[in-house]
Amino acid sequence: MTSPRGTQPVLPYSSPLPTPRPHLGHALASEWTKMVSVRSTLWTLGSLVLTVVGIGLLFVVQTDDQDYDQISFVTPALFGLLIGQIAVMVLGVLTISSEHATGLARTTFTAAPDRYRVLTAKYLVFSVTAFLTTGAAVFVIGVAARITHSGAAAGRHATSEWLGALAGSLYVTLLGVIGLAVGALVRHSAGAIAVMLGVVTLPPVIGAMLSMWQAMASVGRVIIQHNAPVALMQLFGLPNGDETGTTPSALSHMVLIVLVAGAAVTASYVSVGRRDV
Repeated sequence: MTSPRGTQPVLPYSSPLPTPRPHLGHALASEWTKMVSVRSTLWTLGSLVLTVVGIGLLFVVQTDDQDYDQISFVTPALFGLLIGQIAVMVLGVLTISSEHATGLARTTFTAAPDRYRVLTAKYLVFSVTAFLTTGAAVFVIGVAARITHSGAAAGRHATSEWLGALAGSLYVTLLGVIGLAVGALVRHSAGAIAVMLGVVTLPPVIGAMLSMWQAMASVGRVIIQHNAPVALMQLFGLPNGDETGTTPSALSHMVLIVLVAGAAVTASYVSVGRRDV
């Protein structure tokens, strides 16, 4: 740079602090800090664990060894998870909608202009946290049932039962991912939570209503067989066949939830990239 005659040349400013190029790791650290520093995370995940473990242990102490000849050791965790899944969906929504409610989203996108990187970090941090918490709660109940009812009357149990519980934990996590995507689309906590409650509770009702209409009975049957409660029941060892004896496979439930979650996540990326804060 040039300077007036008789003065020293002005050199460009160079910060003495290291200025590394931003990457996904920085966004992950930021999102993790946000998640562990707000009360909503503690309340939602805490309610999930208390519900799954509390109801599961109550079921375990009320059953006998012979009861597990027909069900798996992880089945008691299902009853609490049917309620606890709401906590996972709520946390998914709040992971992004709370920032829009408080205005923190402006600060986030100013400090990290790459919105896709920020959204990716949110999905990764939430998914890992929700999956590990859900899986741990289910594992505790499975181990408790296995230790308490390990007599010969309980029958033989395959490793696939534990894999089914793992898939069930993943299913609930994907419901939370859909909640995060809906939160990114709606940008309003109450509205997004209402949408997610409808996703879980309305399909069985709609399916039952359509089943009473002869022209739509087949569609109603499909809806009844493919919804979140039925999927979790089957993944945890309680198949739900209809009067024809047909039962959708566990794989079909997982494929369906992956497709729905993929569509919702794609829509959220498109929305976040196009919208203003």
